Amino acid sequence: MIYQGSCHCQAVRFEVEAPAELAVDYCNCSICRKSGYLHLIVPTSKFRIIRGEEMLTTYRFNTGVAQHTFCRTCGIKPFYIPRSNPDGVDVNVNCLDTEPAAVHITQFDGQHWEQHAQTLAHKSQEK
Repeated sequence: MIYQGSCHCQAVRFEVEAPAELAVDYCNCSICRKSGYLHLIVPTSKFRIIRGEEMLTTYRFNTGVAQHTFCRTCGIKPFYIPRSNPDGVDVNVNCLDTEPAAVHITQFDGQHWEQHAQTLAHKSQEK
């Protein structure tokens, strides 16, 4: 299924290919918890920016590997390149404009990221 998504002001629009029922992760690390991010990690080939790439700004912290992208206008983070899967894209399910048939949420212990990151590695692999 192709989902359409965007930031709040619609300046940044994207599409992502994923199943009708989504398996996503809720991470308890400080940035994800504070932003209410629901993680849908996909291979890069399943993601496309439709418009607004020039409206994105990037925030990096800690190791600098993750590329947290935000809309310059509204401040929403609709997707980013995650540290756990630098070969993929992590889409915020809360930014999808197309409603999924169902969303199944798994808890991820991001407060102890180093011990659990390997459980996410398969999500950016082509199937």
